[in-house]
Amino acid sequence: MTTQTIGIILNGVTGRMGYRQHLVRSILAIRDEGGLALPDGSRVPIRPVLVGRDKEKLDRIALRHGVEEYTTDLDAALSDDGLGVYADFLLTSARVPALRRAIAAGKAIYSEKPTAETHAEAEELAREVERAGLHNGVVHDKLYLPGLLKLRRLVDSGFFGRVLSVRGEFGYWVFEGGWQPAQRPSWNYRKEDGGGIVVDMFPHWNYVFEHLFGPVRSVYAHTATHIPERVDEHGASYAATADDAAYAIFEVGEGTVVQMNSSWCVRVDRDELVEFQVDGTHGSAVVGLFNGRVQTRETTPRPVWNPDLADAHDYRADWSRVPDNAEFGNGFRAQWEEYLRDLVAGRPHRFDFASAARGVLLAERGLESAATGRRIALGTNAEARS
Repeated sequence: MTTQTIGIILNGVTGRMGYRQHLVRSILAIRDEGGLALPDGSRVPIRPVLVGRDKEKLDRIALRHGVEEYTTDLDAALSDDGLGVYADFLLTSARVPALRRAIAAGKAIYSEKPTAETHAEAEELAREVERAGLHNGVVHDKLYLPGLLKLRRLVDSGFFGRVLSVRGEFGYWVFEGGWQPAQRPSWNYRKEDGGGIVVDMFPHWNYVFEHLFGPVRSVYAHTATHIPERVDEHGASYAATADDAAYAIFEVGEGTVVQMNSSWCVRVDRDELVEFQVDGTHGSAVVGLFNGRVQTRETTPRPVWNPDLADAHDYRADWSRVPDNAEFGNGFRAQWEEYLRDLVAGRPHRFDFASAARGVLLAERGLESAATGRRIALGTNAEARS
C-alpha cells in the first residue's frame, strides 16, 4: 500500500476501551509523534476519523484531542478511498454487521475481540477476510504486557525445562453499583447483551496459552453468577444474568495443565490483578502484568510438612526478580504499531481473525463444559477450523 498517509476509521471510540487505549494511548500518541515509525527511520502520517452514534460525545472527544474528522455515518467513512483501515471497538453484539460492511468496502481491518458471539460466525468472518485478501488483525494485548514479555523470554530460553503446570489468578471486586459505582459497564453482567466473564476472558486465555505453551486441547469449567442483582449506570437495579466468575482447568500443548480462576467477585491479595505461576522441571516463575520472579531447581528450598510447628521460613525470599532488560511501552500501542507496520510491508499480521475464532471456540466450549459438567475436547487448531 502507499505509505504517504494511513487513514484509519475508528468505530466505537466513545466506549471506555476504544477511547482510552485505542484512541488516546495508541493512535493519537502515534499521530502526535509524527506518525508511524518504520524500520528505515521514516514516519508515515496517521489520519484518524472517529465514528460513533453519539454526535455530542464525538464533538467533545474531537475538540479535546484536536481530531478534525468525525461522523455518525459509518457508510460515508467506508466510502472514502483515503481511509484504508477500519478499526472496530463496538459491543460484540454490534460488531459482526459492522465488520461485514468493512469487508464489503475492501478495508484492512483491526478489531477488538471477540470478533463475534459464536464460533461459527467468527470462523466465517475469518474465511471472508481471507477470501477477500484483506489485511486483518485482532487485539491480543495481553501478550504485549511487560510481565508476559518476560515470561515469553523465559520460555524461549528453555528456563523451565518441561513445563508441567500453570496456575493463573485473574480478577478483582467489581462493586455492585449501589453504595459505590461499578468499575465495569452494566452490559458485562447481562448475558442477553453479550456479557459474561467467560466470553470476555477465555478468548484472552486462549491466545496467551497458545502463544506461550501450545494450543488448548481441552477445557473443564465451572461458572457462577455470584452477585445476582446489580445497579446500572442510571441507578436502576437489574438482574445479573451472565456469569461473573469462572473456574477452569485447561490442557494445553503437550500435556501442560493450566488452572485458571477468573472472577469479578474476588478481593485482591496478590501483587497484581492477574498473576501466573509456571512450574517446570528446571525452574518456576510467577509473573503479572509488569513484574516477574523466578526460582531455579538449584535454589529451590527443601520444605518439610509439620503441622505441629509454625513454619518460619520466608519462602518468598527464595525468589529472584526478573530484570526488565528493555523499555516496555503501552501494550495496545505496541500491537497497533506492529499491525500497521505489517500493513505497510504487505505481510500478514500474526494475530489474525483465525486466531480470534479459536478464542471464541474456547469460550463456547467452556460454557458447554459448565452446562454439562464434562471435560470438553477442542482438538488441534486444524480441527478447530473444520
